[in-house]
Formats: sequence, C-alpha cells, structure tokens
Amino acid sequence: MQLKRKLADKLSSGWMIFSLAFFLLLPLAIGVGLVLKSKGLLHEHSLLDLLFSGNWAPSQNKFGFWPFIISSLWVTILAIVIAAPVCLLSAIYLSQFAPRWALKLMRPVIDILAGIPSVIYGVWGILVMVPFVSSLGAILNKETTGFSILAAALVLAVMTIPYVLNMLLEVFRQIPVELQEASLSLGATRWETIKHIILRKGLSGIISAIGLGFSKALGETIAVLMVVGNVVQLPKNAFSSGYTLPSLIANNYGEMMSIPSYDAALMFGALLLFAIILAFNFLFRYIIYKSEAL
Repeated sequence: MQLKRKLADKLSSGWMIFSLAFFLLLPLAIGVGLVLKSKGLLHEHSLLDLLFSGNWAPSQNKFGFWPFIISSLWVTILAIVIAAPVCLLSAIYLSQFAPRWALKLMRPVIDILAGIPSVIYGVWGILVMVPFVSSLGAILNKETTGFSILAAALVLAVMTIPYVLNMLLEVFRQIPVELQEASLSLGATRWETIKHIILRKGLSGIISAIGLGFSKALGETIAVLMVVGNVVQLPKNAFSSGYTLPSLIANNYGEMMSIPSYDAALMFGALLLFAIILAFNFLFRYIIYKSEAL
C-alpha cells in the first residue's frame, strides 16, 4: 500500500513538473519557430529596413512593416484608452454600490459578451460603427470613409471590456472587507474609502487586468480586419484607414505564395506581433512591480 502511494505521488509530481515545463517552454518554442520561418527574409533585408521602412511592395521584394506596426499600436492603444475607464468605473459601481441582484444579472451578460464570436463584432462594426465614424468625421470636417482606426478601436474596445471587467471584479472581490470597514469606522466617506483603500490595494491587479486586455486587443484579427480599412499607409489621425499586423497575416497567408520571400515576410510579421506583445507584457510587469513597492 505504501509503495502504491509513493508511486502515485511520483507520478503526480512528474505530471505537474511536465505541465509547468511545457507552459514555460511554449513561448520559447513559438518564438524560435517564428525566427526560423522568417530567417530567409532576415538574410535578404536588414532589420532596420524591415522595421522602419514604409515601402510595402511584395512583388518588388520590398517589405516595410512600419505602417503595420503603427496601425496596430494606434488601434490597440486607442481601444484600451476607451475601454479601461469604462471597465474601472463599472467594476467600482458593481462591486461597491450596486445591489447584489445587479451584479448577479451582469455576470451572465459579461460572459455572453466575452463569448460572442469576433466575426459578429466585425459585422456589428460595419453596420453601426463605420456609419457612426463616417458621420462623426463629417461633423468634425475629417475626410473618412468610416473604415478607420477609430472604428476598429471602438469595436475592439467593446470586445475587450468583458475580459477586463471580469478581472477587475475579481480583483475588487479579493480585497478584505475589514479594510473597508476600518476606513469607514474612522470617518472616511464611501468615495474616500474607494479612492484610498480599494484602488490603492487593488492597483497591481488593475494594472494586470489592463495589461492582459492590451495583449488580447493587440492580437485581435477578424473584427479589426473588417472595419480598419486595410490600407497600407501611416495613419495621419484616428479617422484614417490603417492595416494591422494580425490583419496582414490573416488577409494574405495562403495568397501570393509564388512571390519570393512573401511567406517569410508574413512569418516575420507574426514574429513582430509576438515580440511587441512580449515587450508590453514585460512593461506591465515592471509597472506592477513598481506599484507594489509604493
């Protein structure tokens, strides 16, 4: 009996170690695979030309990724700027002010929003957001077709909200009630308690939720592809059309493979997206580390 227990214990420990090693090595394996697939392009072109050139002409063997990088950052940052305040204020209201039935009602609504396929968000964006942006551009004297950075950011913000909101609700739920009660018992108002206790105690969790939302938004493909315009150019403003890295890969992979280096160029685009997400994840981790030290 004791031998069986030891064997079961070793097997359990072995599976846990294997699972941990698998998840630790998976990002490395993805990165190495993308580097190997794109090395043909890296041999033919300098890294600086690939990153900072705006000349995209695959038929002429010219692959400048700068417009795609800028469009991706435009859309993602604008989406997070729109979504983050909405999520934070909604999470504060639902966790601190709303009656319990409101939170119970909102939970399945948030789950439904998170589970809607991205292509449906894309169709909704074409039907609602594109005409809205076109009308807004006319009011502000901005030339736009509606298929723009702003339309993509609005659709992406709506898609990101349920994920970030769910994480923020969990962050606020984990804050001990005793801290709030102690603050209120000392004469602090409800809002002072939220400002100095809830937000301060949950700061690292808030940053983490926004960081994960940013990473999800940066990699979103179909919905953005349908409303961003897919024009290779440096966006002048939010009403300009753009072309994101995920849209580039989804639109062109499997097409025009007869062009030399085109496959490697798309793999390099995926490598760029992977590197940008890693860089922002490390940035958010650093911000979290600094916030915990306050």
